[in-house]
Amino acid sequence: MNSILIDTLKGKKTSRPPVWFMRQAGRVLPDYNKLRKTYSFTELMEDAKLATQITLMPVSELEVDAAILFSDILVVPASMGMKFNFSGKGPKSPVTLKDMENPVNFLKPDESKLEYIYHIIDSINKEKSPDTPLIGFCGGPLTTLCYMIEGFGSAKDFPETVNFFYQRKKEAKKLIDLVTEISIIYARGQIAHGIDVFQLFETHAGVIPADLYKEMILPSVKKIGDAVRENGTPFIYFPKGIGTGLNFITKDIADFVSIDWQTPLSIARKILPPEIGVQGNLDPRILMMTNEKDIICELEKYSAFFSEKRNWIFNLGHGFLPDTPVKNIHTTVRWVKNKNWI
Repeated sequence: MNSILIDTLKGKKTSRPPVWFMRQAGRVLPDYNKLRKTYSFTELMEDAKLATQITLMPVSELEVDAAILFSDILVVPASMGMKFNFSGKGPKSPVTLKDMENPVNFLKPDESKLEYIYHIIDSINKEKSPDTPLIGFCGGPLTTLCYMIEGFGSAKDFPETVNFFYQRKKEAKKLIDLVTEISIIYARGQIAHGIDVFQLFETHAGVIPADLYKEMILPSVKKIGDAVRENGTPFIYFPKGIGTGLNFITKDIADFVSIDWQTPLSIARKILPPEIGVQGNLDPRILMMTNEKDIICELEKYSAFFSEKRNWIFNLGHGFLPDTPVKNIHTTVRWVKNKNWI
């Protein structure tokens, strides 16, 4: 595969950083929003033809260096017997683990419920260019459990989940193990069907203290990463909000770590071991600015970072915000691709 992303992930010297964006498949693309007027999110995610079309949209429309599977992290809890309704205010579940006496017994992992996603990956690989890498993913154990325990995503600090971890620690550990097991099965299934890179989205790493995250969650992250990397698939880990907990991440956990917009890349680079690559971390709110010159001024702050340490992937510090102007995304991609990085 002739791919600047794959070369970067493998430690090869490149003339510029690769660029892709979290939440690039959907949300901000006009063609995606046209489809949303006809189909529900679930229909788009489960139909192989539609999911393939949306996955590949950013490659042609934004000219990014990779495609990422159009799906959702909640397919893992769905495969364990939970149901979620998607609305404009985020996913909601009629059943929450926090209200159960025996939540571990309620969950019935069934990997066959993930088969439709493997068919979608097959479809994407038939349609995409052989030089376009496909990124697969799943949610991190803590993030996945936040939705399973609380059942909704509007409370960003997930207080009930935090209480559960402190008050029902043994049960929480069993739930973490269950989520980790099915996540490993899911990751291996994606790899078997031809994804080229895998990212673990631990979007809510910061809802518990870093020390507690290290104790209860990080061992599971390592297990998932080990399963991904056992046959050479690169593993990117995104622990949003972990802050100085980056200090706990070693080379045996991930190949690259995606950095959120709260942590300057220069500080993240000093905390992480030098052999670990970094990804990120443009504040997505910058792309809401109305003046192109102001956006480029912010982008220029990254200039020195690449020249100092080249194992870097340009991305956001989180996903696109709704209503992000597409012209600003084009400005950003052109800047990355046309800048003289040497």
